[in-house]
Amino acid sequence: MNLDFTQFIPSMPYILKGIIVTLKIVILAGILGFIFGIILSLFKISKFKVLGWIADVYTSIFRGTPLVLQLMLIYFGSPQIFGFQIEAYTAAVLSFALNSGAYISEIIRAGILAVDKGQQEAAMALGVPYRKMMWDIILPQALKNILPALMNEFITLTKESAIVTTIGVLDIMRRSYQVGAEYYSYFEPLLIAGLIYYLMVITLTFLGKAVERRMRRSD
Repeated sequence: MNLDFTQFIPSMPYILKGIIVTLKIVILAGILGFIFGIILSLFKISKFKVLGWIADVYTSIFRGTPLVLQLMLIYFGSPQIFGFQIEAYTAAVLSFALNSGAYISEIIRAGILAVDKGQQEAAMALGVPYRKMMWDIILPQALKNILPALMNEFITLTKESAIVTTIGVLDIMRRSYQVGAEYYSYFEPLLIAGLIYYLMVITLTFLGKAVERRMRRSD
């Protein structure tokens, strides 16, 4: 093997700028996906069967098709559907948020159902409104139980964000590929990209464990 990482040192600042792009997409998509997930999970446990059916169909579609397909449909299909081209960054955030919302909805639903039914019955006996009960009593307890699963979803989202390179977003992967094309050597810059993703995932894992420990101590 004839590897030479030194030639890529001048290009490192360019590659590292992709971290900011990746984090912006992941954080915004994660927040939107979490909001979508809460709404969908409440639909799924709703007494109105129509809402549950809509949420189940949504989840089935976004969990049953590849994320890269969803990304391409939103980006390349936007001129036909909306009459204008959605920006690559916007398409990335939207597709990741919609996809993540489907998975998060199942995680939150499981967390809500895991909360002791006595909590809900007690709140109803005290006359606590349903919305206030869910927001102040049920959801906080559910979130403590599902935090590891949520962090795992966020880590997965971070790794899967690399597919935005297919629509030209200048993330870590795209920049590494461009540097490889400039030097006619792809192996080293792609290894660098892999190391960056690995360090990001490890950091998120430690942060997740720290938050989980803190929430346990607050019980």
